[in-house]
Amino acid sequence: MIRSPKILVCSGSVRSGSFNRSLAALAAKKLAILDAEVTVLSLKDYPLPVYDGDLEESQGVPENAKKLHRLFQGQDGAFLSCPEYNAGVTPLLKNTLDWISRVKEPGDAFRNKIFALGAASPGGFGGMRGLIGMRTILEVGLGVMVLPQMISVSRAAGAFDDKGDLVDERVAGQLDGLVDALLGATRTGMSR
Repeated sequence: MIRSPKILVCSGSVRSGSFNRSLAALAAKKLAILDAEVTVLSLKDYPLPVYDGDLEESQGVPENAKKLHRLFQGQDGAFLSCPEYNAGVTPLLKNTLDWISRVKEPGDAFRNKIFALGAASPGGFGGMRGLIGMRTILEVGLGVMVLPQMISVSRAAGAFDDKGDLVDERVAGQLDGLVDALLGATRTGMSR
């Protein structure tokens, strides 16, 4: 019997009322319905200092980075909901990935994992500029396999209903397609 894929879901924003937290919660719900073993991660639970090579040399890698490394390592894939700040990646998410990449424990937190990316933004671009930057960090910097399709939710202030579902059927269909692709790719990766 094949086990269910283990999928980590994380928002790059910890702000209460974050549209990206709403998108991450909806993705987690859809993944769980499709029989994934979902772990929802709040970066608020793993505070880290701003990455500094001198700090790393004098004090080592923070314990929270090691915990996150182990958490990512135990997954088959991840869904990251990536806010866009000033047309780029959020400092919180980038700093977290930088610290995790510095952990020298056995195993790899990123390689041989399948990642799906999404963003929700109050603007018309739907966080797409930040998604492009995140894709580069993950693929080029960390060696992650990122699915080609992404979800970009524009005008996010009115994009979710009272139940947390997407109002626009086209965008909802894009999320469904991305979740299906993530599960399919992780299952394929698990069978190798």
